[in-house]
Amino acid sequence: MAKQTNKTASGTSTQHVKNQNAQASKNNFGTEFGSETNVQEVKNQNAQAAANKSQNAQASKNNFGTEFASETSAQEVRQQNAQAEAKKNQNSGKYQG
Repeated sequence: MAKQTNKTASGTSTQHVKNQNAQASKNNFGTEFGSETNVQEVKNQNAQAAANKSQNAQASKNNFGTEFASETSAQEVRQQNAQAEAKKNQNSGKYQG
């Protein structure tokens, strides 16, 4: 019996298998997960997440300035800096050897 070129040793048609695989991959690739995913819902969730991120960034920016501004006296800090500078200048001449 002569061997046919488009069949395997067990008699399976290679072309038939290739056609079946091509058809299966064409039909199932997009639908397997597509039926489980609501695209519009995902888009809405992404938009909501972006809006929340923007709101959180703005709120964080606003709170940072007010949190420390209420605890810090600018005039007191200036006085402390001036005193530290004066002590530094006073001490700089003492340790020259």
